[in-house]
Amino acid sequence: MLPTKRMSGSMLVAIVALVSAACGKKERPNTGAADSTAGSRMADSVIATVSGFETPESVFDDVARDVYLVSNINGNPSAKDNNGFIARLRPDGTVDSLHFIQGGRGGVTLNAPKGMALTGDSLWVADIDALRIFDVTTGRALGSVDFASRHAVFLNDVARASDGSIYVTDSGIRITATGLEHPGPDRVFRVAPDGAVTVAVQGAALEGPNGITWDSAGNRLLIVPLAGADILAWSPGDSAPSVLIHGSGDFDGVEMLRGGHFVVSGGESGGAVYLYDGKTLRAIATGLTSPADIGLDRKRHRLLIPLLSDNKVEIRLLPR
Repeated sequence: MLPTKRMSGSMLVAIVALVSAACGKKERPNTGAADSTAGSRMADSVIATVSGFETPESVFDDVARDVYLVSNINGNPSAKDNNGFIARLRPDGTVDSLHFIQGGRGGVTLNAPKGMALTGDSLWVADIDALRIFDVTTGRALGSVDFASRHAVFLNDVARASDGSIYVTDSGIRITATGLEHPGPDRVFRVAPDGAVTVAVQGAALEGPNGITWDSAGNRLLIVPLAGADILAWSPGDSAPSVLIHGSGDFDGVEMLRGGHFVVSGGESGGAVYLYDGKTLRAIATGLTSPADIGLDRKRHRLLIPLLSDNKVEIRLLPR
């Protein structure tokens, strides 16, 4: 188990949310209108709130096809039940295809999809102990990279580096009916452009690595931990990550903006999204329920927030 001193109240709430969301009632997708609760959460920035998902964990902007991809765990995030799916959402908030990629259909294996990244037309999806690869245009399965032999426990988020490498975090956790276990180890794997798999960095300093993104200006990864309070930076060749900034902890997703700025979701004070402006972290969206692996629509200056236990995705304007 994670040490008691790291098991904050919001982390326990998030665990309960993950388990309970798997058993929650299903909703039909709406047409993209903002819901009635948005007024208490800076309603002027909310463009749409879309319901009908099943434990949505990550949102990714597919720029070339101008759609948002939403990974749906649809059950226990640690269960190999082959019922996960990826939805396609239009920028206006309407659902293009709820089950664009569906586990158990058309030869697809997809258990509990989480973070995503693109290389060309290949969509890479973290799925417990494998990276699944799909044709992002057709949804056809292209293959997978199996990490079971490396004893991966909980592959979580995915990032593409400038050299074409794919990095994926292993949070080293399991979610069961009784809570969260942390057998470890905490790692970040690298899949080189030629397909070679290595451990990029590992160790207790990663503190349950969750969200990850590539900072091209700094030639480094930003890593946000589930169990720690610090936002970390790691450059290829470094033996361990360094602390970029102290935060409140319990982070989930992270995405780069310009000029070294970034946004990060989670936080010990409650469900929120924070903006790092090069000096401090400030909340730009608060009162959210279990915000998970956020995405960005940079063309429209939008923040894409999967609300894990609400089974919704919220589309907001980023503050300028």
